Amino acid sequence: MENDARMQRGYDICKQLDRHTADHQKELSPELHELTIGHLFGDIWSRPHLTLREREMITVATNIALCRPVGNHSHFRSALRMGFTREQIVELIIQVGHYAGWPTIALASRQLAEVLKEEAEQGKGPSRYI
Repeated sequence: MENDARMQRGYDICKQLDRHTADHQKELSPELHELTIGHLFGDIWSRPHLTLREREMITVATNIALCRPVGNHSHFRSALRMGFTREQIVELIIQVGHYAGWPTIALASRQLAEVLKEEAEQGKGPSRYI
């Protein structure tokens, strides 16, 4: 029963973040899917003391610092859905990049530009994002 509650919390968090629920993981490995939805989102992302918006900011900053080739796109989209402005995300890139190294700025800014262009083309974001 607790696992059902964890999974539901995880699905609820994913919905708030406007994220896919890792269905590809479910097909590949139900256990991996449960770890992602139940543990990562149901246990970690739903903990008290930080808002979902704060957790998204921390995740975006961490992904920028680690120069992730994947993952930033979906978190940039989630941040935009949560009300972060283009300017705020650019400031995150600048702030983190000065501690993590200039290449992180180059990669993250390119990834953000891709997301903003896609969002504008799909009509999901204001043209001011570009």
